[in-house]
Amino acid sequence: MRHRDTADFAGSAALGAWAAFTVVALVAAGGHGAPLGVDQTLLSWSVGHRPEVVVAVARGLTATGTGVVPYVLVALAAGTLLGRTARQRTAAAAVGVFCLAVGQAARQGVMELVARPRPPHQDWATHASGWSFPSGHTTTSAVTAGLVVLAILLRAPRGRTALCLAVGCWGALVGLTRVYLGVHWFTDVVGGWLFAVGWLGVCLCAAVKWLPPRFVAALTTRAAGRTAAEAVPQEPSGGAGRSHAA
Repeated sequence: MRHRDTADFAGSAALGAWAAFTVVALVAAGGHGAPLGVDQTLLSWSVGHRPEVVVAVARGLTATGTGVVPYVLVALAAGTLLGRTARQRTAAAAVGVFCLAVGQAARQGVMELVARPRPPHQDWATHASGWSFPSGHTTTSAVTAGLVVLAILLRAPRGRTALCLAVGCWGALVGLTRVYLGVHWFTDVVGGWLFAVGWLGVCLCAAVKWLPPRFVAALTTRAAGRTAAEAVPQEPSGGAGRSHAA
């Protein structure tokens, strides 16, 4: 895919996600943040289905969606998989961490603007602070998962589909644990997912347009080269299969 096509695709995805996010944010902000029917239903189900083992697993999983863990994942994925030189890998890791940090700051600003209250405290099964929309753990884990998946796709190693699926499931499950543990409404999580998609689209579009062309070309050429190498069948060794002149 050409650089311009990539930028256009990322921009279109971002616009669509932001439009949907705006609708969900307006709904969440309406009625003083009152939950929707689906919010109440899923919270009630979660409160009624909390075996101790499952709650412990959910707490452990939700803890990976904030703090230093997302930054380490992004830095390792970008620094290990992207670029052909140490300088390029360092730059890729720095760009990924910057994208995540700015995204978190932007999400925090939206939370303060919407100021949606969280579910009732008596339903919480873990600690939480701040406003409810959009879910911070959900947004952070989804942006992290998107950046890691992008690094895997650019690197294009064997088995990348399974790796991308595992990372994507982690990002989705972190968001769902926030509803299960009673600290967010489901629409908060949906808002976090939409915010993440919109932010990733903006970051990808900006990276293609503003990063040095040689750096972007090095990444995309490397990925394209590996994909092409895997697609070309290997020619049998020796003289078998060679045509001879009559």
